[in-house]
Amino acid sequence: MGKIQAVVVDPSVPGRLALHEVDLPTPAPNEALIRVAAISLNRGEIRRSIIAEAGWRPGWDLAGVIETPASDGSGPSAGTRVVGFVRAGGWAEVVAVPTNAIAALPDAVSFAQAATLPVAGLTAYHALKQGGLLLGKSVLITGASGGVGNFAIQLARLSGVEVIAHIRQPDQEDVIKTAGAHQVVIGTDLPLNHESPYDLILESVGGKTLTAALGSIAPDGVVVLFGTSGGTEVTFDAQRFYGVSSGASLYALILFNELKQESAAVGLNRLLKLVASGQLTPQISVEAPWTEVADLAQQLLDRRYPDKAVLHVAK
Repeated sequence: MGKIQAVVVDPSVPGRLALHEVDLPTPAPNEALIRVAAISLNRGEIRRSIIAEAGWRPGWDLAGVIETPASDGSGPSAGTRVVGFVRAGGWAEVVAVPTNAIAALPDAVSFAQAATLPVAGLTAYHALKQGGLLLGKSVLITGASGGVGNFAIQLARLSGVEVIAHIRQPDQEDVIKTAGAHQVVIGTDLPLNHESPYDLILESVGGKTLTAALGSIAPDGVVVLFGTSGGTEVTFDAQRFYGVSSGASLYALILFNELKQESAAVGLNRLLKLVASGQLTPQISVEAPWTEVADLAQQLLDRRYPDKAVLHVAK
């Protein structure tokens, strides 16, 4: 069996991530082999790598070229430029990817742009879907300075809503406004908004921010929770939530569960069309060779850069 290079958890090296030789994957009938050109980093897979056992292989987002098409005839043909999503092991020279998690790239979309889309772009897309028809409504996006937040701002603006973004530090205000936010709320805590409640809230902070979100949702509105970076324990006014905000709901979003209902390929194709037409712009803070994965992973955890990091895989 042939060998390839892949990013593997190695507790003996600084950062616990290193390039090691592994076996070339053997694809299932519904999987294509993709020769990877670019990958992007997400906090979830990096956090898991901190505690994962030796040999575990992280990686969700990848973009590259179909090297071997799926043997069942599904999916793109050999030589097609694509973006793909896998549950683990995506940071490698060659990856086996189910064809329902692959989308062909328009000519105008680069590998680097495409690599940012699977986790961050799809999370924003599915979170906004929970609000139904958004035209003329208001959407609050907390933790808006990250990759998901930036995509969510742009997609919400395209949906015809008033976009309010909450960020912790003022140095990201200009970037957030450039992404399309109508208003920016700055501060460690999100103030309650009883006078003009929001129709949809995308919440990824938790703690006091989730408390404020639950107290600021409009009747029949939805708070979509997809992260708890600021704390997991929450105390809120339950009487107001079921009284003043009657009909409102709290929705726990996990991307892997959403993709059981709608394949990744569907959302990726929609996002790619928006990128190709210039309506959606992936924000990339860092581009580097994948040999720097351990350092850039730590920088992401330390919030040293706000948007996506894309790593280019050596030929």
